[in-house]
Amino acid sequence: MTSSSASAFAGFRFPREVISVAVRWYLRYGLSYRDVEELLAERGVTVDHVTIYRWVQRFTPEFVEAARTCRHASGDRWFVDETYVKVNGRWTYLYRAVDQYGQVIDVWLSTSRDLPAARTFFTRALATGSMPVEVITDRAPAYPRVLDELVPGALHDTKQYANNRVEADHGRLKARLRPMRGLKTFRSARILAAGHAFVQNLRRGHYDIATDEPAHQRLLTAFEELALAI
Repeated sequence: MTSSSASAFAGFRFPREVISVAVRWYLRYGLSYRDVEELLAERGVTVDHVTIYRWVQRFTPEFVEAARTCRHASGDRWFVDETYVKVNGRWTYLYRAVDQYGQVIDVWLSTSRDLPAARTFFTRALATGSMPVEVITDRAPAYPRVLDELVPGALHDTKQYANNRVEADHGRLKARLRPMRGLKTFRSARILAAGHAFVQNLRRGHYDIATDEPAHQRLLTAFEELALAI
């Protein structure tokens, strides 16, 4: 990876190494912004938790985009489902898809669970460059119509328990959300969901980044390399 000519970190008071580790800790572990503030303070770095929130919002999309070209192609069996996420006191719908190898293909937060939302999600997921031969979903009425439009050649499986893979995967995101005091804005919820999926894929080896590192060092090395490319 090569460093960009105008770094996204330019103009920030703290160096990229501090910002990178704060974003990585927050996305990886079940920490609040105040927890990250305290951990940094133990290491001699004094920064307010509100600043850490701004870093996560600002740089998570940067890390995701910097790694995009290194991402492995997804598999051809997609497990698709929605889960509920509360944002500012209201329930929203988080669409998620994983493949047979455990790679999170895409996530999409929507205020509705209907045909336009399902179409938007599948359009985004297909834009990653892969085409499924089989799609496993629940029996929501929107899915057959969307699949007929966008991937008419794919087998559509709605059998009971067939979608357990993605339903179990929701639990990892819910575990990350549990320590938080609620998601306040739609934008921050989308960024966090995308960042969680990104870190999960990095840890599972779905990027050609830090592939020679042992599993416990992969995320650290990947963020260090990506920070130089931002």
